[in-house]
Amino acid sequence: MGGYHRGEIAVQERAGFARQAGHARGAIGNTVPDVAVAFLAEQPHVVVGGTDERGRVWATQLTGEPGFLTVPGPHTLNIGVLPLPEDPLAAVLTGSRAGRGRVPIGMIGIEPATRRRMRMNGRAVRDGDGLRVELDQVLSNCPKYIQKREHHPAPAAAADTSAPVTRTAADSTELSPGQQRTLRTADTFFIATASDRGDADASHRGGNPGFVQVLSPRLLRWPDYAGNAMFLTLGNLELNPAAGLFVPGWETGTSLHLTGFARTVWDEERVARHPGAQRLVEFEITAVREIAAASPLRWSAPAFSRFNPPTAG
Repeated sequence: MGGYHRGEIAVQERAGFARQAGHARGAIGNTVPDVAVAFLAEQPHVVVGGTDERGRVWATQLTGEPGFLTVPGPHTLNIGVLPLPEDPLAAVLTGSRAGRGRVPIGMIGIEPATRRRMRMNGRAVRDGDGLRVELDQVLSNCPKYIQKREHHPAPAAAADTSAPVTRTAADSTELSPGQQRTLRTADTFFIATASDRGDADASHRGGNPGFVQVLSPRLLRWPDYAGNAMFLTLGNLELNPAAGLFVPGWETGTSLHLTGFARTVWDEERVARHPGAQRLVEFEITAVREIAAASPLRWSAPAFSRFNPPTAG
């Protein structure tokens, strides 16, 4: 995974960013820099993407007290927690064992308060009550489109660990009216993809509320803004349309998980209707899972990124 795969190269060339992508490739390594070791140690959460036992791609979030992310060696990340039993990736991650093959996962450590983020892709195996990930790719991303937020623990009543974590609705194949409202007002979500070889990636998407369009209970659309020219997400979609979205409930701790298939829209006339868009992405939903009280973290109201383009009228 040291270079770009053919899907990434195809998208870079079609978008006209092949030269920029060539320069950016030097930022992709497979070791965690010392400054990033300290950054990860301060984080209370990490977003993870992967493929479940049925071949569906999901994105999710793991949380813990700062220090639950450690780097015992430059090529290894330890995650000191396991997913909740209700988590869509729980079965594959909690069931992964040494000697039975490692599970490809993509990860993004993100600190909204400072608009810093770091992506890591590798292969995970269960290690006691946590995960050990051997890293294949490590790279930092720019702070564009990250909304600034400060985190704090949930109120004592909401953080009562004796209360079971429950789904707020049974898994479904389409969005409820409430979930549609959540997406229409979202300013942030995370997307997981995988290459045709199964190598996973997790990435951040942000914009002003309204940048995610709900076209129907089973179809979403969002603009693809200017980024780092690597096209790791769109490159995976070029080879494998399976994708998963995670929408955090910043104020409630609720996790909204979607899985389905995504495609890139290149039609210039359609793209031009969306301010700031260089392409569009359409996402067809095949399954929805919402988990109440999935996270003990609560976050302040956002300070929107100055890079956010206006939303389409």
